[in-house]
Amino acid sequence: MRAFAGNSIRSGWTSVAVVCVAQFVVVLDVTIVTTALPAIRPALGFGDTGQQWIFTAYALVFGGLLICGGRVADVFGHRRIFLIGLGLFTVASVGCALAWSAAALVAARVVQGAGAALLSPAALAMLTTLTKPGEERRRAVGWWTAVAAGGGASGWVLGGLITEYAGWRWVFAVNVPIGLVALVMGLLVLPAGQRKPGAARLDLGGALTATAGLSLLVYGLTGVGERGLGQPASWVPLLLAAAALVILVRHESRTPDPLLPIGLLRSRAVAGANLTAAAITAATSSAMYLSVLYVQQVLRVPAGRASLLFPALNLAVIAGSLTGPRLLKVLGARHTLLAGFAGIAVGIISLLALPSEGLPVAQLLAAFAVVGAGLGVAAVASTQTGTNAADPEYRGVVSGVLNSAAQVGTAVGVALLLPLAASAGLDTMAGYHIGFIGAGAIALAGAFASFLVPARPRQRNRASRTSGSAETELHRRELLRDPWS
Repeated sequence: MRAFAGNSIRSGWTSVAVVCVAQFVVVLDVTIVTTALPAIRPALGFGDTGQQWIFTAYALVFGGLLICGGRVADVFGHRRIFLIGLGLFTVASVGCALAWSAAALVAARVVQGAGAALLSPAALAMLTTLTKPGEERRRAVGWWTAVAAGGGASGWVLGGLITEYAGWRWVFAVNVPIGLVALVMGLLVLPAGQRKPGAARLDLGGALTATAGLSLLVYGLTGVGERGLGQPASWVPLLLAAAALVILVRHESRTPDPLLPIGLLRSRAVAGANLTAAAITAATSSAMYLSVLYVQQVLRVPAGRASLLFPALNLAVIAGSLTGPRLLKVLGARHTLLAGFAGIAVGIISLLALPSEGLPVAQLLAAFAVVGAGLGVAAVASTQTGTNAADPEYRGVVSGVLNSAAQVGTAVGVALLLPLAASAGLDTMAGYHIGFIGAGAIALAGAFASFLVPARPRQRNRASRTSGSAETELHRRELLRDPWS
């Protein structure tokens, strides 16, 4: 089997498989707890509003620390930070499985989120380092997206099955053997990056500001979904998040070694990649969450049996992700994104025809298949666009930005649409119609954001393809202005 970059196994498919498996577990933990919440709530004494923190605590810390985690990986080495993050995530999974109270579980989920924020951007940065530009990287990104999106989709299936047949604690314990195997394999096969003399320092001020801003954004949007904009607890965090963003932009334009190069903040390609990444997860996560509630609360199907409906989504996500690289080659990034969002929108809108009684198996499977295929195709194009814009020195932080956009999208979609649906009632179809229409509208907004993405990536200048120190430094300075100029 052909290696990706070089002839050594250290840079071949085995290394790519290790980082993909680790990413699978990280994304899996965003959704797998959803169907376990009804079992966790009475076991640990969560209240009506407290149980959401099992989901929100992980998403909040994961999304808030991703940009910082990406830059930490750039400065201290992608392999090293990947292994540290994976170890932290695995240990925290043990803590979740053994949690004896509500507070203990939420605290362990916070640590899990921190480990994931270190692991995920380092993994994607290593993926691009291990592959050559062109066909190899498109294939690798296709597999990465298939595994990551499949992890999120698998949560809807595995959560119900594990909770019903093994107990909710195994929802977290399942991460432990996978994490240990990935750690051992990572130590054996992942190439040790060499830190260059005079490597950039960590921009601590930018890291703290970005983390605070993203955390406040996710927290504020979650509050808007729960309480509306009428209470200060909802809109004050959003104002503080906006202030943090302004401070971050001013700070990054003045520091010599920025957390985020100012050119990345100005780039239409990067903006398009991140907006589409957020729209993909916001539309699909909220639609699937509502579908889980529909099957369990309206149709009264037990969790284990209900979970058997969702493999259609998983398989379609994988198929779409593996088809995405070919579409990218033929259609270019923009049109591939548009095709993906079309599939997501059509699949979600078809859910409006679901009946209030009887189990419409064929209808659900068809809708999930169309949504999954669109998700896979769009996610490949979004990820490829974002990583193409990254200079090697900033691949970790760009990967962190992409992952952060996806996590914020998940939190925003669920936080905004579920309360809207609940206000109309989730025991009848009225609430679900509102939620599905909202998810379809988000998919449409993502399609419009696709026009920010170049139809085809521009070729980098010669400086980015040479190894000479003068040319590399020149290219780095150009990136600080605008990588697509």
